[in-house]
Amino acid sequence: MHIVIAKVDEVLFDGDAVSITVPGAEGEMTVLGEHMPLITTLKGGVILVRESSAAEPRRVDITGGILEVRRDGVTVVL
Repeated sequence: MHIVIAKVDEVLFDGDAVSITVPGAEGEMTVLGEHMPLITTLKGGVILVRESSAAEPRRVDITGGILEVRRDGVTVVL
């Protein structure tokens, strides 16, 4: 799935990955490809983007944001 993590003035990640784990407002959530569409708020914590099943995840520290999940990808706005 395609993932974009961006601030107003900076793109922190833009690429394909097998999963993304985010600190959702109601608890940690992992999104895989073909996930049901949703929009939710994020609390402060760490986003983990796993670009392949064997790779170490890429870490992005956040203070909060919005997560949008679509059938074809994920957008995180910080």
